[in-house]
Amino acid sequence: MTESNKSRVVFALLAGSLRPVFNIFLKKQWQGAENLPKDPGFIVCPNHVTEIDPVVVGHFLYNQGRPPHFLAKASLFKVPVLGPALSATNQVPVERITTGAAGSLDAAREALAAGRTLVIYPEGTLTRDPDLWPMKGRTGAARLALQTGVPVIPIAHWGAQEAFPRYAKFPKLFPRKRVRLVVGKPVDLSEFAGLPVTKAVLDAATERIMSDLTDMVSKLRGAQPPTERWNPVARGQRQVGRSFENGAGGSGTSTKPIQPEAGQ
Repeated sequence: MTESNKSRVVFALLAGSLRPVFNIFLKKQWQGAENLPKDPGFIVCPNHVTEIDPVVVGHFLYNQGRPPHFLAKASLFKVPVLGPALSATNQVPVERITTGAAGSLDAAREALAAGRTLVIYPEGTLTRDPDLWPMKGRTGAARLALQTGVPVIPIAHWGAQEAFPRYAKFPKLFPRKRVRLVVGKPVDLSEFAGLPVTKAVLDAATERIMSDLTDMVSKLRGAQPPTERWNPVARGQRQVGRSFENGAGGSGTSTKPIQPEAGQ
């Protein structure tokens, strides 16, 4: 069996087992599927509010005939059962806080060149914003888009956090929750095309992605986002892990440097 066929079989098995569960406990409302590119090989940038977001976004993309390929923490590939499933479906391992982060972007470029739908959470982790608005983005998605020329498609969703709150230990399945998902038009990064990929260009392109995504989330929520985007570094919070919730690393007093992730 070829790698491609193996991937399709494993995707089909996973979808066959997960979709019925998703449909039982969550009502879905999807819009904007027509904004997905017809040509293969593009980047999807969703907002990130809870651990089950990949299931929500992956379910939608798979139903549109676009099997999702996520940038996933490299440590997950070592987990029994989960790790082999990630490898079999050609998910992309990411070394988030090591010198291997650059190699992760190389793997992501290869996935795009192979025509895959690459899902990158531009925030790099679950949002630290207390009200779950998209926070300051990291530059990995913008870098890949500018280097490869592939489109960036923002996807906003809301409601999954009601079924599984951020960092919760147990889901809240009843009453049945509704998850709304909207696909936006490709982010306009044309003004950055051909420019040297400098930090200033990457920051500006990343902010363009986050701005489009935040506008979409705002419309879904029917609320106005904060005037200043939440920046965990400026607030002394750790960029990865859950410890920021209980105050560890959140006081701004730690002297241990935080190394850049693949999203930087």
